[in-house]
This record gives sequence, C-alpha cells and structure tokens, in this order.
Amino acid sequence: MLLVTFYPQRAVAVLEPHGRLTRRDFEEAASIIDPFIEGADRIKGLVIKAQHFPGWDSFGALVEHMKFIWDHHEQIGRVAMVTDSPLGAVAEALGGHFVDAEIREFPYTDLSAAMQWISETGP
Repeated sequence: MLLVTFYPQRAVAVLEPHGRLTRRDFEEAASIIDPFIEGADRIKGLVIKAQHFPGWDSFGALVEHMKFIWDHHEQIGRVAMVTDSPLGAVAEALGGHFVDAEIREFPYTDLSAAMQWISETGP
C-alpha cells in the first residue's frame, strides 16, 4: 500500500509505502496528484518517506513505478527522500541524471526538514 497525502496549499505530496508496492499504488498516486498538476502545471515537491525501501510485488509494479516517474518528473520541482535506506543516497546521486527534479536525502526522523527544503522552491 502507498499512502499518499497531498497538501494543495503547499503544492507538496507525501508518499509513504507500507509493504511491497503494487501497480495500483502508482495509479492511485497519479489520480491524486495529476488533477493539481493539470491546474497549476507543476507541484513544488514530492516527499518519499520510507524507513526502508519495501520493493515491488511484481515486475509490472516496477514498470508502473518507472512510468509514474517518467510521466511526472518534469512537473515536480524537488524530491525529498526521507529514509534510512542506502537507496536514498543512490537516488540522490543518480536521480539528477534521469529526472528534472532536484533530489535530496534526509534522515527518516527529519520529515520537517524535508518539507522546509521543498517549501523553499518557487511556485
């Protein structure tokens, strides 16, 4: 399950995976985020909050995850990886080569710093 909390006044979405990710998780995330993007062209940021990366339940879920990234990377200003997983550092190091968003890693216990960093971006 992927819990998606969207803060329209901040133009920020927080994604919190609980268990292995499914294709449906990314479809539901898009259904929450896309209406705002359609009206505003972009969101300030996306926070991915996961103490450890849970993985995917199938190859189809991985493909849907990649599609979600491809479909949204130009409409997201910043991505905060709030995690204790070593994959957060990998995402920060490699992400800039594949997506337009600026990516930064934060400790799992520091959601407030991640939200502050994202709020520093322009509209």
